[in-house]
Amino acid sequence: MKNRILSLIEKQRAFFETDTTKDVAFRKENLTKLKSAVKRYEQQLLDALQRDLHKSETEAYMTEIAFIYEEIRFVLKNLDSWTKPQKVKTPVSHLGSKSYLYREPYGVTLIIAPWNYPVQLQFSPLIGAISGGHTALLKPSEYTPTVSRWISELIQETFPSEYIALVEGGVEESQALLNERFDYIFFTGSVAVGKEVMKAAANYLTPLTLELGGKSPCIVDQDANIELAAKRIAWGKFTNAGQTCIAPDYVIVHEQIREEFVQQLKAVVKEFYGETPLNSEKFGKIVSKRHFTRLLAFLQDGDIEFGGQYEEVENCISPTLLENITWEDSVMKEEIFGPILPLLSFTKFEDLKNHLDKAPNPLALYYFSEDEKKQEKIINSFSFGGGCINDTVMHVANTHLPFGGVGESGMGKYHGKGSFDAFTHEKGILKQTTKFDLPVRYPSFKNSLKYVKKLLK
Repeated sequence: MKNRILSLIEKQRAFFETDTTKDVAFRKENLTKLKSAVKRYEQQLLDALQRDLHKSETEAYMTEIAFIYEEIRFVLKNLDSWTKPQKVKTPVSHLGSKSYLYREPYGVTLIIAPWNYPVQLQFSPLIGAISGGHTALLKPSEYTPTVSRWISELIQETFPSEYIALVEGGVEESQALLNERFDYIFFTGSVAVGKEVMKAAANYLTPLTLELGGKSPCIVDQDANIELAAKRIAWGKFTNAGQTCIAPDYVIVHEQIREEFVQQLKAVVKEFYGETPLNSEKFGKIVSKRHFTRLLAFLQDGDIEFGGQYEEVENCISPTLLENITWEDSVMKEEIFGPILPLLSFTKFEDLKNHLDKAPNPLALYYFSEDEKKQEKIINSFSFGGGCINDTVMHVANTHLPFGGVGESGMGKYHGKGSFDAFTHEKGILKQTTKFDLPVRYPSFKNSLKYVKKLLK
């Protein structure tokens, strides 16, 4: 394995040094190739997502495939302008010169994808790598083996290995990759593994993006549209059986509307998935027995208001609402990453601030209210990666919004131009005239300090 990885890295570094990947026409050509390849393999990928995660075809297309098409379309439309040198202002002290920003690729990149959105979260960073002018080595998750095999076949059929290649396997293969020197690393996954990736990157001072997670709060205030809030929260939470890094991890509802919200949420879950969600073709399964067992332990906290059913053979847990939860319960100590939704309540803003200020910065925050002043107060009072007002999850699908975490929820941004920026180094260049020279900076110039003070006062 080590020899194969070293060989791939050496081949990709040699190819990168030919400057072929820097050509904008080459980048656009290969983005188009990637889109065509995904279209060719679309049904195989949809079937694989159904097999590995029990995603319905509609959900899989909306959250995985369509996302890739839109991202490529947006990048192709804007890449020419992004790659042009950008002229910036020059101070009067630099009379005769002009200043520019140039974007350049780092080189050979490593992209490690998670299992929860194994198509989208493998190809979306790859779009950034291609648009930035890199070569790329991909590492899909071993937890979704069917998807991994089809992605591997797609990549091998579409790209030469000296440009884009893929390494399948588990922890051993990931560690072998991280032991080698890359020019950029893009990792999506848990906080714990993200720390190990950052340690490995530090050995070579490799720049990186970490897209992690955390406990993303969802706040429903007393003036919210309760029916719509329940529907949008249920959709954001229970899509992919709750295995979404930006899913609402828990809900804090104003005490005055708590009962009405619970009733609306019950009705919405029944509307979405029927009386027996475990039998619904529209509801997913937990990816592995280990994650399934971890989630079952959370069902011991508080009281089950609805849901709580599970099926061990297929690793399925029905959409579940937990009441009578406290901040000290185990379900509130780590990211849930499953279809279990704890419910807490508040009566005033200070209650929220007291608890949320103590928690690590979440990847997302959602707030439901019709009051614009309160919306702005929430946005400006708490630090989080990104989020929505009166919705959940949808901010991630806007190519004009960069996506990423802050603090323990990650570092770096991507999507749209954010992906191009993540995968390029911004290089400042000053172009000076030779038609004249200002001698005041030279030590031979008399009374230079006096003139410098006048110039730079």
